[in-house]
Amino acid sequence: MDKVLSLQPQNTISMNTKTYETVIILTPVLSEQQMQEAVAGYRGLITDNGGEIVHEENWGLTKLAYPIDKKGTGFYHLFEYKADSQFIKTMEIAFRRDERLMRYLTVKLDKWAIEFNQKKRNGELHGQKMQAAAKAAAKKKVELEDEDDE
Repeated sequence: MDKVLSLQPQNTISMNTKTYETVIILTPVLSEQQMQEAVAGYRGLITDNGGEIVHEENWGLTKLAYPIDKKGTGFYHLFEYKADSQFIKTMEIAFRRDERLMRYLTVKLDKWAIEFNQKKRNGELHGQKMQAAAKAAAKKKVELEDEDDE
C-alpha cells in the first residue's frame, strides 16, 4: 500500500517539516461530545504521523458567511502544527472521507505568519492596541480637563 494514501502512522522525521495552519468546520448537527471526538481524532492523526501541535483553538458554533449543505452554522476549530509536507495529503484524504466535516482549509505558514501567531498568543499584539488606546484616552482626558479649567 502506498504510504502517501495510507492513513497509518508514518512516524518518519524528515527535513520537509513545515508549519501549517488548518481550520475545519464541522457540521452543527453533532453534539458537543461528538465534535470533541472528531477534533481528538484529527489531533491524534497529526501526532501519530510525526507532527507536533503548536497551538489549537476551538472557535465553537459560529454563523457561516453562506449556507453549506443547507446549514447556517458550524463548529470551527483551528490547528497550528509542524508536520512533514507529505502528511498534508494524508490529512486531506481523511478530511474528504469524513462526513462530519463540511469545509477545511490548510495553509503553510511563512516565517512572518509564525511570528505573528506567536505574538498574538503571547498577547503582545493586543497589548500594543490597549496601550495606544490608553494613551489616546489619557490625552483626550487631559484636553477635556484643560477645557474645563478655562
